[in-house]
Amino acid sequence: MLAFAALTGPLPKVGVVVAALLVAAALLAPDIRLRATAMLGALVLSPVLLLSDIWDSPQLRLVHRHPLPALVGAVVALAVLGAVAALIARRPALLALLSVLALPFRVPIQAGGETSNLLVPLYLVIAAGALAWIVPVFVASRRERRARAAVRSRRPEGRHGADPLPEPQATPAAALPSTPVLWLQRLLALYVVLYAIQAIYSPDFEKALQQVVFFYVPFALLYQLLRNLQWTPELLRNCLRLLVGLALVFSLIGFIEYATKTIILNPKLVVANDLHTYFTVNSVFFDPDIFGRFLALVMILLASLLLYPRPRREHLGVIGALAVLWACLVLTLSRSSLGALLVGLAVLAALRYKPSRALVVAVVVVGVGAAAIAATPTTFGLNQGINGASSGRGGLVSGGVSLFADRPVWGYGSGSFVTEYRRHHRRSATTLSASHTIPVTIAAEQGLIGELSYAALVLVALVCLLGHARGDPVRAAIGAAFAALVFHTMLYADFLEDPVTWVLLGVGVALAAAPRARARVNPAPVEPANRAEAIAQ
Repeated sequence: MLAFAALTGPLPKVGVVVAALLVAAALLAPDIRLRATAMLGALVLSPVLLLSDIWDSPQLRLVHRHPLPALVGAVVALAVLGAVAALIARRPALLALLSVLALPFRVPIQAGGETSNLLVPLYLVIAAGALAWIVPVFVASRRERRARAAVRSRRPEGRHGADPLPEPQATPAAALPSTPVLWLQRLLALYVVLYAIQAIYSPDFEKALQQVVFFYVPFALLYQLLRNLQWTPELLRNCLRLLVGLALVFSLIGFIEYATKTIILNPKLVVANDLHTYFTVNSVFFDPDIFGRFLALVMILLASLLLYPRPRREHLGVIGALAVLWACLVLTLSRSSLGALLVGLAVLAALRYKPSRALVVAVVVVGVGAAAIAATPTTFGLNQGINGASSGRGGLVSGGVSLFADRPVWGYGSGSFVTEYRRHHRRSATTLSASHTIPVTIAAEQGLIGELSYAALVLVALVCLLGHARGDPVRAAIGAAFAALVFHTMLYADFLEDPVTWVLLGVGVALAAAPRARARVNPAPVEPANRAEAIAQ
């Protein structure tokens, strides 16, 4: 208790910056042992920072009153973590499947006077996957040092010369990241480090600390782990099946919610539904927009199967699943998710067919939508004006822009949007969490420094995921889903705070690097269409 109580004053701020630097080293260090050390340091430091932040929260009262049972619980949790890590070490593909399975499930945790819905099961998977990767690196390094010491001890006295054991081999040329991938990792590291540094002068440092330890640190490690996996066609198929299965189950829960007019989670949504004539569903998610985002991204991945030759029976199954997911997506009433779905489908069409044809179809769809809105503006809430139709987000955006105008270079500090918006605009709405437009939030909190870093990151990520993806249904699906997610963040929130962003980047980067690695091992040309069909089957 005294150790955590001592983490006051400047120490937590130093700790946040150190955690960000460890993440940067885990992403960029050329030596594998240094990357493993940095990853281990981030895994250890993040919980320490978190406990220092929530030590006095209601969730930890049991720990204060009954430290011995809490210690036993911690030992059990570590044992479970070790068991999962051992399973992943034996079968690395389990990391991908467990990550996909844990993505949607959140646990409410109170921190800083507010309740955050955290991906606790996913954190367990990330920690186990990291340990499964770190331990073999350290074991191999220790064996190597012992072997060197043994060779040196057997040398004849007075003999000098080169060490007969070879130096640790560098990363094979086939595994070296391409230029766009390298820049993507640099920009990811830069953004995390900048966020931590700009948290130092934030009026809401506690919020920034939570963002770092809850999201940026664990999700960056997840990205690195997924990027290093060997994504076989079988593993990709299993992950897609698992995602579709989860989406169908969640949709069934959404249908039950709508039929019974009962919300499983989120009391605020219950109140909102009581106040309006319409009824929105959220299934196991706490927010209908996040549920809608999940459904839209799964639909984009599924829709990619319809654009390439497949057995008729499989096409019919995909169409049936899409119909179910579409029906539930409509019940979320998430306009941002519907827009994201259209963007993702447009990207898929542009990668499969001529971009001009995709553009024509997009113009027609937008035209039909505009006509529908013009014919029945009350259905879409446009009779209330832009601010009313967007549930007050127009005012949040304009307020964020005014904050950016006050401090255009460095902003008010990471995590400060809510505090500064309320202070400048005298608003005290408890539902306020961000501007719901990621570029505006970043501009207000981090100024041009953060905005340029964010813009470069998005641009390079799109180049990595969409470059040379034509003719490859898997890479096209990943790139289209990422483009849809970026669009969704323009109308809602959560970019790097969403683990799906890091998962899409990790898988997309691994797939983008795979042809380059194979080309160095086997110089025979590989037809992209053949690879696409092999993965899709």
